[in-house]
Amino acid sequence: MKDGAGRVLVASNRKARHDYHIDDTYEAGIVLMGTEVKALRAGRASLVDGYASVDNGEIWLEGVHIPEYAQGTWTNHAPRRKRKLLLHRLEIDKLASQAKEKGFTIIPLQLYFLNGRAKVEIGLARGKKEYDKRQTLRERQDRREADRAMSTRADR
Repeated sequence: MKDGAGRVLVASNRKARHDYHIDDTYEAGIVLMGTEVKALRAGRASLVDGYASVDNGEIWLEGVHIPEYAQGTWTNHAPRRKRKLLLHRLEIDKLASQAKEKGFTIIPLQLYFLNGRAKVEIGLARGKKEYDKRQTLRERQDRREADRAMSTRADR
């Protein structure tokens, strides 16, 4: 991958949109060590158990797994260490106040490189109830059936 190549997706948290209602999304920079960047460029990361927390006016990404770099030496990183997110002060304050409300959490949605820089898309999320998940699946299935019926009708 060349620098300036645009957006290159490394990891996506597909389960997040199934388990949560995403109210708002933000793009944040992420502070990484050299071996973490090399592991991400190899396309290896997992956002499944990740979440973000606000601590002393800073946002930290926790639970994200970036495996150790295979060619790394004693300078290798811990796979699940806390990583600082880079946002504007107003965005941090807004996220902190909303995350304090009952039922809200900050979760990572995607991890990618944008013009050679590592970015993470985080979302302010509310947990879905089981019936909400079923309703979402039902709507998706109904939409598929309608599209299928429309395509067969257009083929005639």
